[in-house]
Formats: sequence, structure tokens, C-alpha cells
Amino acid sequence: MADYRGRKVLVYFYPKADTPGCTTQSCALRDIAGDVGTTVIIGISPDLPAKLAKFDEKHGLGFTLLSDPEHTVSEAFGVWGEKKNYGRTYMGIIRSAFLIDEDGTISHAWPKISPKDTPTKLLAALAESAD
Repeated sequence: MADYRGRKVLVYFYPKADTPGCTTQSCALRDIAGDVGTTVIIGISPDLPAKLAKFDEKHGLGFTLLSDPEHTVSEAFGVWGEKKNYGRTYMGIIRSAFLIDEDGTISHAWPKISPKDTPTKLLAALAESAD
């Protein structure tokens, strides 16, 4: 993150590349990338780099996607946890987003964020900090 000192950074965690919710979220962020100024967008999932590269290429995302297969970063952010789906309990990414300010401090945290809310929350936070 030292490379981004002096810039805002949105770090968002998503469960799996090229699934409906993750595609909605990532494409919506792609669509507002021109409206966030110098804010950096970084997506993180447990997917391997080759899958992330295909996801980026398929949808023309144009921002950094990082692979976290050992959950090191997601655990550090507290977004690796127990999930339930169709009566099954398992460990996975809890979709979340964090806006980190120019000094490297988390200024906004959105745990359990919906895919569609991610871009609107980011834009609102950036507008708030511009005031």
C-alpha cells in the first residue's frame, strides 16, 4: 500500500470471480472508475491469478485484482468468515469494501455490502470527503 500513499484506495473483497454478484460489483466499479479521480480500485478474492486475469479481460475491468488463496489479506481485514448457503455452513469471503485515505487509514468500512451498493457508497464517501 505504500505505493499508494497520498491517494485514496478502495479495497473490495469478493467471493469468486465471474459469478453473478461479483461480476455485477466489479463491472459497476469499472463503470464509475472515471468518476473517482485519482482513487485506486483494488479487488481481492481467493481466486488464482490466471482466473483473475480472465475475469479482467472478459469484462474490461482495468483495475488491479489481487489473488488471496491463503486468505492472509482477507483475514487481516476480518472478511474471511463463516457463511451459510442452502443450509450448508462453510468458510469464505464476506463481501466487504474499505476506503483507505491518503494517510493509509481506513476512513470507511462497508461490511457485508451488496454488489450494487459498492459504487454508490464509494461515490458518496468521496463526495463527503471533498466537502
